[in-house]
Order: sequence, then C-alpha cells, then structure tokens
Amino acid sequence: MKQIVCSGSGRLFWPLPQGEARLDWQPREGHTELTVRLFYRGAWGMGEKYDALNHKGCTVRNQVEEKFCFQGEHTYCPAPFFWTDSGFGLYAATDQVTEFTFEDDQIRVQLPENGGAVLFAGEPETMIREYMGLFGPAKLPPEWAFGPWISANHWNSQAAVEAQLEELRRHNCPATVLVAEAWSDEATFSIFNGARYAPLPPEGPTGEEFDLSESPWPDPRGMIRQLHEAGVHFVLWQVPVYKKQGPEEPPCPQNDQDREDAVQLGLCVRNADGTPYTIPEGHWFAGSLVPDFTNPETVLRWFARRQYLLDWGVDGFKTDGGEFICSDAVQFADGSTGREGRNRYARQYTEAYSGFIGAERVLFSRAGWAGQHTVPCHWAGDQQSRNSELASALRAGLSAALTGIPFWGFDIAGFAGPLPTPDLYRRATMLACFCPIMQWHSEPDGGQFRELMPGGEGNNERSPWNMETAWAAPGFAEEMAFWHRLRMNLLPYLYSEAIRAVAESRPLMRPLVYHWPRSEQALAAWDEFLLGESLLVAPLLEENQTGRTLWLPEGGWYALFTGQRFEGRQTIEAGPELRFPVFVREGCALVLNLPAGAPLGTGADTAALRLILAGDTGEYAWHTAPGKPARVLRWSGDAVQLPPDVENAEVIRWR
Repeated sequence: MKQIVCSGSGRLFWPLPQGEARLDWQPREGHTELTVRLFYRGAWGMGEKYDALNHKGCTVRNQVEEKFCFQGEHTYCPAPFFWTDSGFGLYAATDQVTEFTFEDDQIRVQLPENGGAVLFAGEPETMIREYMGLFGPAKLPPEWAFGPWISANHWNSQAAVEAQLEELRRHNCPATVLVAEAWSDEATFSIFNGARYAPLPPEGPTGEEFDLSESPWPDPRGMIRQLHEAGVHFVLWQVPVYKKQGPEEPPCPQNDQDREDAVQLGLCVRNADGTPYTIPEGHWFAGSLVPDFTNPETVLRWFARRQYLLDWGVDGFKTDGGEFICSDAVQFADGSTGREGRNRYARQYTEAYSGFIGAERVLFSRAGWAGQHTVPCHWAGDQQSRNSELASALRAGLSAALTGIPFWGFDIAGFAGPLPTPDLYRRATMLACFCPIMQWHSEPDGGQFRELMPGGEGNNERSPWNMETAWAAPGFAEEMAFWHRLRMNLLPYLYSEAIRAVAESRPLMRPLVYHWPRSEQALAAWDEFLLGESLLVAPLLEENQTGRTLWLPEGGWYALFTGQRFEGRQTIEAGPELRFPVFVREGCALVLNLPAGAPLGTGADTAALRLILAGDTGEYAWHTAPGKPARVLRWSGDAVQLPPDVENAEVIRWR
C-alpha cells in the first residue's frame, strides 16, 4: 500500500504480483487527471453499484444520490475504490465527487486539484482488507440481526404491530426484527404519533412527559416487552431533517421550536452567506433543514431527544435518507463545504447514530460513502417488484461486498409498485435467506410517489400472508415460512461467519472473483457468490425459473437440500430437484440449530445442534462470540473430533 499526491505532472511505476502499472498524472482545468496503464480483464468495487459488477467499459461517477427505483448508474452508497484481477487497486483519497473511466488498457481517474490516491497491490482479499483498514474495522451486528426482518410502512399503530406478531405465531413464521416506519409524529421523528406533551427541554425527554392515552401507541414499553418475549427486536425509522411541514399537516409546535433552535444555535447546515440551507425543491423533504453532525452540540441535542427510546427498549434504527446535500457551497461547522459534504454527510449521519446506539443495537442504513463498513448494516434502497430490479439489487449487494461492506440486504421482491408475482416473491425469498440480512418491506398503500409510480390497489404489504390472500394462493404463506425457519436453522453458521468477517476484514457475501480472480469462469459467473466459508449460492433471477446453469469452482460441492456431490471446476445444470442452488463446500462444515432427525426448515431449537461435515476430511472453526476462541471441528475418514461442549450434537457426514 502506498499513498501518493498527484501535484503538478508526474509518473510512477507501481509493481504488481505480475508486471507493473504505469501511473501518469497532470493538471486539467479544475481537476487532476490520473491515468493508470495496465493489462486487466475486470475492475470491481466502487461501492454499491446497480448497473454493473465488473466496471470495465464503464464510466463511474462517485456521488451520493437519492434515486427512487431503477437506480442504473446512480447509487446511494458509492466509494472511490476499485481493484482489478491484475492485482492493482486504487482509492481516491477524497470526499469530493470523482469520476473513473475504465477503458481497455487504461483507467482514467478524475481527481480534485492536487488530489491524492492510495495504491494497493496483491490478491483481492489483501487489497480489500487494506482499504478497509484506512477507516477502521467493520462493526459486528448483534446475533439476532441475522434472523428474518419484517417491515411495512403502513404499520402505524401498536395494534398493527401486535397483529403482525400474531400472524407470525399463526403461520409458525419466525422473525427476529420488526421495523416500524410510520411510528412517529412525522414532524420531529422522535416522538410516538398522537402523544400529547408540553414543549420539551433541550436535554431531552425521559418519556414520562408524554400522554399516550389517545395515541395509536398507548403503551410502547409494554408492546416492546411483548415483542422481546417473542424473540422479536424493535427498530424505528429515522431521517436526518428538521422537517418543513406541508399545509395539510397538523401543526407541531415542537418541530417549530426545533427548527428555530437549529437556526439560532447553528445546529443545521448553512449556506455560504450564513443563512440556513434547505433541501431544494424536487428532492425528498424539500424545504427541510439538515442537522450538521460535525457540530458536537447538534449531536448532543439530536440524541438527547432519542435517548428515552433506547431506555424504553428500542433495539436500533433504520437510518433512511442522508442524500440531502445538493450544493457545493454549503458550510459545515467543522469548516468543510458541500464539495466534501455531498458524499461525506451520509457517513457522518450514520456514524453519529452508530456511536449513539452502542454495540448491542443495530442500524439499517441506505446511504453511505467510503469506509461505510464501519457502520452496520445496509440495504439496497428502493426497488420495484420486478425481476430486473431483483438482478439490479443483487449486483448492488455484490458490488458493495467487493468494496468491503460485509452486512447487506434488500427488500424481498421489491417494496414499490404493484405486488410481486408469487414466483418473484418465492425466488427473492430464497435469495434473501442466503444474504447477510434477510428482510421484507412494503411501501405505503397506493404507492409512495403516487403521481410518478402508482402502486397496486389495496393493501401493498409484502408479508407472506398478505401475498397468499391477494393472489388467492392457499399454502403460500406456509411455503414462505419454510425459508424463515431455515434462516433460523442457519443462525449459528451465519453469526460465526459474521464474526470471522469482522475479525479478518472480509465481506460475508463474496462473489467468486474474490477467491478466483484469474479464472475466466469466475469472472463470468457474476451472479454466484460464497456466503462465508462453506456455502455457495446461485440465485434464480428469471420468472418461473426452477433451475439454472452454474459454474462450480475447484473442489467438491454438496447440494444443501439433497446432499448430492458435484465435482468442481465445471459447469453443471442445477435442476428443480435441488430445490434452490445452494452448495456446501467440501472440507467445510455447516452448524445448524435443528432438532435431531428433523428436516431443514423445521423450527429452530437453540439447544439442539446439527453439524453437517462435508467431505472425507475437513476442519471448520465455529465462532460463537467475538474475542473468544473458536470451537474447532475436525474430521478425517471415520474419525470425528469435536470440542467437549458440542459432543452431543447430531453429526451428519456427507462423503
């Protein structure tokens, strides 16, 4: 790794594992152009990119943007970092907007004047790890974050949440996280809707100030206890604005006071002339002020308003938005401007929340910037319920992974527009079961942007039970509940691999090119990935697709649902008899919560362990907690060596 400053004109030869790269830079009008000449077949990274995984032949602009559905070249979470199969990597060390053009035998990077870059050389694993190290380690979510998440925008009352809890019980469909988006007054985003109270002091409420007797949320603390007793954690939606209310909205004196304080006390982002910056027309939350998280007083006051929520048992926040800096001229308290803030703000916002909630709670964020792996977890933003959007979201997740973001998910089958077909929902659920975060979410009834993209009539909820009702498909909810139960079976493995991912600075979701960068087949197999050490996943992305052609890397691979062995280094046809193309790697193990003799998809029993040991010989380090020694499983021939505390586990041998 080497840091360079591209001042004036210059040239550098950078040694690679095989050969070298030649870098030339020279000033242009308003920027510096850096040209890298090398042989390469592909370039990966650049943050969460929806239009391509391999960026060769593309021009990539790194700017945080809010884009509702069909993101294309736009993204909420870019990063000016890429690496190539030739063993060359580069991070443009700036928060300003950059542009990368990936041509046949050269890569052109548009940097700020006298801009800097960090150069990497080596295998993908090494380059990604060194890039992550520039910002600090990834943050490990709590174990429960790896179970199924459920969410719908129209759950706007305690009764709606409790009804979903009952549906989960009725359908034997486990979930570990419930996200409430429409919980707040839609003005302060810190107080339950319908609460009556006097204006709050700057140091924040304790919660006792609120009269909730006539609120849709009459007893949030009791509801949260009820959720926790059922093993479900409660996450609340957030957005970083001092909102400008519309004329049709009920007045909110607290919001008026907050906006006045933000202006008078310098808590918000400002224009160059010192006036408060407001989000421009045509953008989400137009007219709203934006909190300045570079100001310690802003951070203190913002989270003082939300501390009571943690005291009541709230388990984290869905930190939406953050793409609100739309001018280079704005000013922040730390002296930076909008030139940096367009991108940096998203990370500052989520970092502030991450510091507030601590290690035992979770964030679920949409926008971000370079180094976003230091904040858990991320989702792919807004997609419609279409097959093309499922493929787009998968590209985004794999691209994010190759930029060092370890924990990512998407809205199963899309959250916007008319309801997905049962087949799209089925295949998206299968894929989500084998992503770092598994969650379904739904837009408001009728559509979020009705004038642009009307949704389906009636209830848009993407729950399995509403899908069953809407499509008159008896048994569909039970079919989908199987994948929720399977996810709970997988929880010990997923958490073990998450601990390993953080400790080793590796993504949890790894496209094949991460491990086999010089393989033509791995380069072409963009839609296959490893989930941790043991599992290979090959999603079904086309309507009514029940099988597919896929490439298996070297070694042996066992189909998860049948135990059938396939030899690697070949292309195979995975048919419907495999149920879904997921394979266990020979020499690795799968640790499951599953009662003895029970089939996959049976309700998880945390006291019952099943160990699937793949291959005649192997070893697997099972991690149960960060910082603690792993439990090592070893086997060779008929001999199996297990740690004493797992000797009673059910052992399944695939040979």
